[in-house]
Parts: sequence; C-alpha cells; structure tokens
Amino acid sequence: MGGKHIVRFEPVGIEIEVDEDQTILRAAAEQGVMLMHGCKEGQCASCKSFVLDGEDIDLDRYSTFALPEYELDEGYTLLCRAHAFEDLTIELLNYDEEMIRSGLPIQERTAEVVAITPVTHDLRHLVLKLAGPGELKFFPGQYVDLRVPGWDASRSFSMANTSSRDGGQLEFVIKVYPGGLFSEFLDTELRVGHQLELSGPFGVFTLRDNPGARLVFVGGGAGLAPILSLLRSMADRSIDRPATFYYGARTRGDLCFTDELRELEERLPQFRFVPALSEDEWEGESGLITDVVRRLEPDLTGADAYVCGPPPMVEAAIPLLERLGVATKHIYYDKFTTTGDAGDSKVLEAGNL
Repeated sequence: MGGKHIVRFEPVGIEIEVDEDQTILRAAAEQGVMLMHGCKEGQCASCKSFVLDGEDIDLDRYSTFALPEYELDEGYTLLCRAHAFEDLTIELLNYDEEMIRSGLPIQERTAEVVAITPVTHDLRHLVLKLAGPGELKFFPGQYVDLRVPGWDASRSFSMANTSSRDGGQLEFVIKVYPGGLFSEFLDTELRVGHQLELSGPFGVFTLRDNPGARLVFVGGGAGLAPILSLLRSMADRSIDRPATFYYGARTRGDLCFTDELRELEERLPQFRFVPALSEDEWEGESGLITDVVRRLEPDLTGADAYVCGPPPMVEAAIPLLERLGVATKHIYYDKFTTTGDAGDSKVLEAGNL
C-alpha cells in the first residue's frame, strides 16, 4: 500500500481517502461513492473530470481520444486511470446526485460455471453460481469484473438477471470477439464446473425513479444484457411505465431472448419490444436501429432513455435522442467497448472483450 490522500469532489462536497496504489474511481467505489464511469480503461471518457486543486497525479495508460493532450494540459483527468499523490479537489463534470451516495460495497467472490449456451453465432449466455454463502448485492443494470485465468487482467460484463438472492446465480450475455482475451477463452477453454474470480458491483446504468416518464431502451449486441436486467426488474416490481425496447441486429440469427421479451410484453401491458434487422428482409422493422427510432418516434419530450451497445450505435443514438426531445441528463448509456491498446492514440474506444 502507498500513502493515503484526501480527494474532495465538488459540487457535491464528498470526500474520500485514496491510496496511491488505487485509482480514484476504484477508491470511491470501495467507499460507496458511485461516480459516473464506463469502461474503467481510460477509453470512453465517462469519468472525465476537472482538477480544481492539486497537481501531483499520475495516470495509467489511456486513449488520447478520451483525454486529448490539450485537455490534460488544461487540468482535465480520467478518474478511472488517475492516482493521487497529494490531496486533491476535483470538479465532477458528469454525475447523478440520486446515485452518487447509493453505492453498494465492492465484493471479491469466486463463482462456478453452471452453463455456457450459444444464443447466436457470437453471443454466449454464461451462468455462474457464487461459491460460499451470501449473495452479491447489485442494482439491475450493473456489472462485475471477471478475472481472466492465467492473466493479470479482468473484463467487465453486465448482469442480465436482477439478483443473486435465489440460488446465488449471475447471468451474462457475452459477445465473442476473435482474439478477445476473455471471450476467446470463454469460447474455447471455459467449461461447466470451472471457477472464476470476480469483483463488483460497478456501474450506474440503473433505473431511475421517475414515475410517469416514458422509457425508451435502445440496444445492440451484448447491450441486451443490462436492458434485459432492467426489464426483468420492472416486471418483478410491477413498474408499468410506458416503455419501448428498440433492439438492433443484422440478421434473424442475431436475435435472441425474443420469446422472453414477448412474454414481458404480456407482463408489462405498456411495454413494446421492437427488433430491427439491418441486413435481412423480414416482416418486422428494417434498417439501423437509430433510423428505426427516428422513424417511429417523432417526439420523445419528457422521456428517459437508456442506450447500451457498441460505441458507434451509442454515439449515433445520443444526439438523435436529444433532437427528439430527451433531456441530456435523462439519457443514460453504457458503451460496450473492446479492449485495445489504451496508450495508442489511434484507438477510438477500447473495454469489454
């Protein structure tokens, strides 16, 4: 352990103690302070903040697309990569007062693989069962870090279920990428009965309490997982807000969990599931999912929007939703980025292989 320093966050007036060996984001999470973040790899810029006081900060490797050199010179930093070597005062640029003090304790757990099921050609439904007593408490929409056996590395994956209370299980929908450190291991080596180490929960992609406001979910690929968790939670809690889930895929073979989503339409009378295919002709909606949203939603004023999937989809959806009337502060998103070389300025987005 290194020296310890005090980091104060403005304008919320929260102080935490940070060890030099920890990133500021990790220290905050361990102390129940849920700061906005995404990839935790210095590649998505969700945790970008401004240093008001203090200069002695070291940064782990990051993408200069997330933090260009001129912003670093101006005093900006990435909390997921920043190590404090003196007391600091930091201005949060992106925060949610409802969530910031509602953090759950970070746990380190071991879990056994219960099932690995292909649900499309490149998506796997992974089910783990926690070893030992006690549940892993998390909010629907959050994620954990799974350690890659044999490597000093972990990858982040969102839970698709709502709780580990019954049976200690955690469900994930994971996209397999060629050469992916975890996903290739998942597809070629991981077997039922193997054990994995995990830590969490993390993330702020959670359902906000805003009765009466319509909900719009936009997802693609493995971005299905946290949205499915939110929808399952709504059904369990009888939250019958008007809601539509727009899910983009390329072909019919890229759709999964459709039977359950249709069942959720029965359990939630005001919920609609709208899948769209960009490369197949069929009886449903066609085109990029953002084009479908633009065509079917002329006015989303007053709605809450949740967007999750690959970076290009998320980056296209956010300005579209703003143009359709969703307030920026009511657009909640999670980019499912892929891990690249965070020190390479050519890397646009890099995290969830």
